[in-house]
Amino acid sequence: MSSTNHHPARLVKLLVALCICWYLGGVARAAERPNIVFFLIDDLGWTDVSFMGSKYYETPHVDRLASQGMVFRSAYANAPNCAPSRACLMSGQYTPRHGIYTVGDSKRGNAPFRKIEPIKNTTTLADRFVTIGEALQASGYTTATMGKWHLGKDPTSQGFDVNIAGREWGSPSGGGYHSPYKYPNLVTETKGEYLTDRLGQEACQFIETNKDKPFFLYLTHYAVHTPIQAKQELVAKYKAKDPVGGHKNAAYAAMVESMDDSIGAVLGKLDSLKLTDNTIVIFFSDNGGHGGVTSNAPLRGSKGMLYEGGIREPLVIKWPGITQAGSQSDEPVIGVDLYPTLLEATGSAKPKDYLLDGKSLVPLLKDASSNLDRPALFWHFPAYLQGYTARHGPFRTTPAGAIRMGDWKLIEYFENNTLELYNLKQDLGEKKNLAQAMPEKTQELHQALLTWRKQVKAPVPTEKNPRYDPNARFQGKRKKP
Repeated sequence: MSSTNHHPARLVKLLVALCICWYLGGVARAAERPNIVFFLIDDLGWTDVSFMGSKYYETPHVDRLASQGMVFRSAYANAPNCAPSRACLMSGQYTPRHGIYTVGDSKRGNAPFRKIEPIKNTTTLADRFVTIGEALQASGYTTATMGKWHLGKDPTSQGFDVNIAGREWGSPSGGGYHSPYKYPNLVTETKGEYLTDRLGQEACQFIETNKDKPFFLYLTHYAVHTPIQAKQELVAKYKAKDPVGGHKNAAYAAMVESMDDSIGAVLGKLDSLKLTDNTIVIFFSDNGGHGGVTSNAPLRGSKGMLYEGGIREPLVIKWPGITQAGSQSDEPVIGVDLYPTLLEATGSAKPKDYLLDGKSLVPLLKDASSNLDRPALFWHFPAYLQGYTARHGPFRTTPAGAIRMGDWKLIEYFENNTLELYNLKQDLGEKKNLAQAMPEKTQELHQALLTWRKQVKAPVPTEKNPRYDPNARFQGKRKKP
């Protein structure tokens, strides 16, 4: 018989010590759970930051973040405009599952030019969807959204403890970016304050207040969405610069710099509080750049299109101790991937019986040379968006869907079942439609797209528009896209 069994008190002490060690170990593990700072920029194009190639816009703080983390060069938004992209981020699901396909009415543009009736749009993310905020709340995180929400009236009912300036609005209300303005929990009556600066200050205050517990900060700037309003001293700076590569709008450039300064302030706060080494930082955009104010070259198209210029985005993820500084990945990734990524990175449970369409990026964050072993990415946009430049004609896009499979991308337009096929490795600018020249590859991607639509019950518009007029004449001057 062991000596321990001869001394019951000693056994009790041993068990108590083991329990204390287990408890303290659990507390330590909880304290080490990473914080999350997620910067989501509105309408920022693929090359609208210096680290992605702009020689005109200046983004030193985001560039530093990119040099410290992993840059994804084939990252995509789930939609070519704001609300559906954000709904996918928050829900972790593709657009056909939540029905938020576009911003506002899906019947955009003049009725005589619409050949078919688009699918009716939903504008509020329903309560049945478990947002990433709710999932992290349940895991013990304090959560905050600051800036644009665009998915309903009150994000505190959908997983956020703190809401600053978030409502159903898609762009700055009232006076725009300059005070006075009135937002939820952000009222400034005096003139002179700049909204982008103030949101950064609020974010810093949230971090200060919650520095001793795990937090999720979703800093979702209204910038650089229209209206194009900037601080005049910065506008003057860019007016003195020569345009480069289609980037030439001084006011827009000034908005980009203010966005970057706000990010710099938040990163500086993490540094000063010694939280940097335990904070995952994400930088992303919700759709491509606005073609009226910036250039998405070498990509084709802009915000509101399923061409690369409308959906390919700058993405940086920095996870100290996991991501290698200055690393890059060319693996195609998409907005719905960020939900499962954050669950895995924080050790948070997936909501019970809840479907997630994305894949965790953690394997890529650990090893940029790995892949996700995923067949394809998908888009479903059964809505119209009117054109905003002469070259668009009546519409930027008519109802459409798309698939990216490896280096190949196919777009299907529902008005007349037109198919366009591109090899993105050889033709990043989508200049050469290969659908006719490569019927087998076209059929392969189209069949995969049809199969996916059936799986997710994606509604395809087929009803004819009784107001369509084939003799209607568009008054704008057409140019090649």
